[in-house]
Amino acid sequence: MLSLLHISDLHFGPPYLSDVGEALLQIAPQLSVDVIVASGDFTQRAKPEQFEQARDFLNRLPALPLIKVPGNHDIPLYRLKERIFTPYELYQQYIHPELDWVLRHDRAVFVALNTTAPLQKVTEGMIRPWQLDFCADAFRDAPADVLKIVVAHHHFAPAPDYESDVVVHRWRDALDRFTSLGVDMILGGHLHRAYVGNSLDLYPSNDRTSGIVIVQSGTTTSRRGRAREREKNSFNLIRIGDDAVRITHYMFFHDAGGFVPVSRHIFPRRSRQWFEDHTSP
Repeated sequence: MLSLLHISDLHFGPPYLSDVGEALLQIAPQLSVDVIVASGDFTQRAKPEQFEQARDFLNRLPALPLIKVPGNHDIPLYRLKERIFTPYELYQQYIHPELDWVLRHDRAVFVALNTTAPLQKVTEGMIRPWQLDFCADAFRDAPADVLKIVVAHHHFAPAPDYESDVVVHRWRDALDRFTSLGVDMILGGHLHRAYVGNSLDLYPSNDRTSGIVIVQSGTTTSRRGRAREREKNSFNLIRIGDDAVRITHYMFFHDAGGFVPVSRHIFPRRSRQWFEDHTSP
């Protein structure tokens, strides 16, 4: 069993909700997870004091492997000189020195990808061909029973609601490559509301046997929730066994005094190939 706590879009700065942040810090040790994933937008405007607050918050989480990727709000938007010449300087100083990197766990290989684009596609983000090669190199020698998980800030699937979302640039190329590499799961944020589904819901790709589980977190600690999670906060608890992936979606409610589970999603493990044709000859 591999257990993950998936948070996103903390947005330290004016949108940050301190009471919600404290509620997350209270529940996190109770979840008994192996790895924490924080999928970007640690700050609202990429200011030094916001990064410092985000770093201090992350340091208060359980002392576990922590996957981090930058979000579009983690690069200066209005400070043009910084955005052009040193867009990641503060992120790398306070959050993580690498932008694209690999974490190898006993049960999984995590590839963290930087989908931000400081000079173009600022909001929707993009995936570059070399990053797909980077994934291929990271996953190449992974044993068959080890999970292959991609973490990025921007989303590869739109949430099924009334708001229009532009998915990350070159998403079809990415899903085709991820499918060929046997990627089990993609984790992300950016939408400010959760989405849990399968890549086949969006795009048939070149392998229709099982698809890739896509898990996007809402904003975990800010007042910037959107659509069905407007003025709400959420995170995902992911437990992956030998046969199935179980994802529990948590939301914060003042009446409950913290985060509580509100929905559960179950998918077969990709390695089981349960969607193949098993008809008798």
